[in-house]
Amino acid sequence: MDKPQGWTSHDVVGRMRRIAGTRKVGHAGTLDPMATGVLVVGINKATRLLTYIVGTSKTYTATIRLGESTVTDDAEGEVTATRTTTGITEDAIRTGVAALTGEIQQVPSSVSAIKVNGERAYARVRSGEEVKLAARPVTIHRFEVHEIRRVRAGEAAGEAVDVDVTVECSSGTYIRALARDLGEALSVGGHLTALRRTQVGPYTLDQAHTLEELAEKLDVLEMSDAARGLMPNRELSEAETTEISFGRRIAAGTDAGTPDAATADKPAAAFAPDGTLVALLADAGSYAKPVLVFAPDNEKHGNAKQGNGKQAGQ
Repeated sequence: MDKPQGWTSHDVVGRMRRIAGTRKVGHAGTLDPMATGVLVVGINKATRLLTYIVGTSKTYTATIRLGESTVTDDAEGEVTATRTTTGITEDAIRTGVAALTGEIQQVPSSVSAIKVNGERAYARVRSGEEVKLAARPVTIHRFEVHEIRRVRAGEAAGEAVDVDVTVECSSGTYIRALARDLGEALSVGGHLTALRRTQVGPYTLDQAHTLEELAEKLDVLEMSDAARGLMPNRELSEAETTEISFGRRIAAGTDAGTPDAATADKPAAAFAPDGTLVALLADAGSYAKPVLVFAPDNEKHGNAKQGNGKQAGQ
């Protein structure tokens, strides 16, 4: 779906529960309230696919303001410092962006949902505690500058520089931390003023619906179609479908859509001859074993079986 500005991801899940008429709704990757754009939501048994979507790459469009720092590294936080941008050139900005491209070590924003000794970092910051999070490896596949312009940031602040960018990155990347780090590298400070997620794995804004559209008509991507675009595919025979439905292993596949063996982290989506998603399979030597077996569609509450044949949670 296309998340609206000002809503938390949890807010969206709550609204979708009412629209879909079920408690079994989840999302694949939090978007900050300020951000808009692609939020992948799973309903009923499709929630079992969400864990495989969370780790996929993401693409964003964003605006970075140079010359101002905020407590949250985005426009929702109080301005903590302003610095002149008079000497900042386009070449310097592009050099700073290049240095933040590729495999980097990133310190997440202190006002984030990361837990520190069991408590969210943002809660500790709000209580007045100074929080310093450890750097973590992330990959910035693309950090593209589209436009650079000088703007008035306020009577007291003077002139700032806004930079419109596109960022394609690995899971776990904080775009507002990129804005902060670019500003610090240029010695002027920086924060995020706009953020829109345009893609999550194979899912794009072209497929997304607003809450209003979904309330009028619950137009969803079928689980089988979602799995086909997300992971390697394997077409099963009738005999293999029967074996898998009982949680039994079958011969490893050679048609899983990738030269690499399917793994538990990235299993193959296995389909019955009629195109129905039957299971997620991981190769184990000469065999493929079910990581997750989906119950038939006539089970209305979206239950799924684990590979050992037990119901989820047993």
